[in-house]
Amino acid sequence: MLEEFKKFALKGNVVDLAIGVIIGAAFSKIVDSLVADIIMPFIGALGGVDFSNYFIGLNSAVTSPILSEAKKQGAVLAYGNFVTVGINFLIIAMVLFMVVKGINKLQKQQPAKEEAPPAKPDDVVLLGEIRDLLKQKQA
Repeated sequence: MLEEFKKFALKGNVVDLAIGVIIGAAFSKIVDSLVADIIMPFIGALGGVDFSNYFIGLNSAVTSPILSEAKKQGAVLAYGNFVTVGINFLIIAMVLFMVVKGINKLQKQQPAKEEAPPAKPDDVVLLGEIRDLLKQKQA
C-alpha cells in the first residue's frame, strides 16, 4: 500500500497540481495586497467609500461605526468584507483571463512542429516488401 501511495504521490500530474496550488496561494496574497493596498484606496478616495467598515449590527448593543469595535459589542453582518472579496475575485478572474489569452496567442504564433509518422511495425514492413516483390514478378 505504501508503494502504491508513493507511485501515486510522485506522478507528474500530482506534483504539477501541488505546485499549482502553492503558486495559487502565493498569487492570492499578491492579489489581496493589490486590492487592499492599491485599488481600494483609489475607490475610497473617488467615492469616499471604505468597504471594510460596511456592516449591519444584528442587535441593539452594536452602536460603534467601526467594524472591529462593533464585533466586540455583538453580532454583525459585515457585508463590506464580502464586497472586497468579490472585487478580489473579479480581479483574479481578469488577470487569469489575460494570462490564458496571452498563452493562447503565443501558442498560435509558434509554428507547429511537423511530427514524423510513427514507424510501421515489422510485420507491416515485411508484408509491404512481399507485395513489392509480387508486383515485380508480375511485371
